[in-house]
Amino acid sequence: MTDVNLELVKRLRADTGIGIVDCKEALAKAGGDLEKAKVLLRLEGKQFLASQSREANEGRIEAYVHHSGKVGVLLEVNTSTDFAANSEAFREFIRNVAMQIAAAKPRWVSPEGVPAEAVAEEREVQRKQAEKEGKPPQIVDKIVEGRLQKFYEENCLVKQPYVRDPGLKIEDLLADLGAKLGEPVVIRRFVRFEVGAG
Repeated sequence: MTDVNLELVKRLRADTGIGIVDCKEALAKAGGDLEKAKVLLRLEGKQFLASQSREANEGRIEAYVHHSGKVGVLLEVNTSTDFAANSEAFREFIRNVAMQIAAAKPRWVSPEGVPAEAVAEEREVQRKQAEKEGKPPQIVDKIVEGRLQKFYEENCLVKQPYVRDPGLKIEDLLADLGAKLGEPVVIRRFVRFEVGAG
């Protein structure tokens, strides 16, 4: 198998909703050709989740309390069928994500959920910081965008590195679960409680 460009893997995954491992293998077999890889995935019987219009309105709510009794999480994750929501893979995923929230303290589910004023404020802070560091004006915008991506990684659940395997992000686990179940999976909302933090 040839070594595959990570950006191509991400594009194929975004286009199809199919897990990273399957996308990487298909691209390797297709010699890096995106369209050929899509055909290979279809020939293997993989369903393209990105084009599915089924509503994710079934699911589960998970309650997690850390053994110290000082941190707790309530989390809602949805999928299309009750059958998938009750599967062991789905239950394991939702437990792991609840523990992720307890440990990594995300503030929002995804970048799309970050209020516009919070993004504007962070952008302004990073701009002033880059200017204070004496960065040339022509690269300040690039620096600000790069630091904004870092802000999303720290504060948005799906962009965070998975605490049990930092080589993966929560969005990778989400895509892999969707591919395994053959249904869209959506992290709908969460609340994190910490003693004394209210």
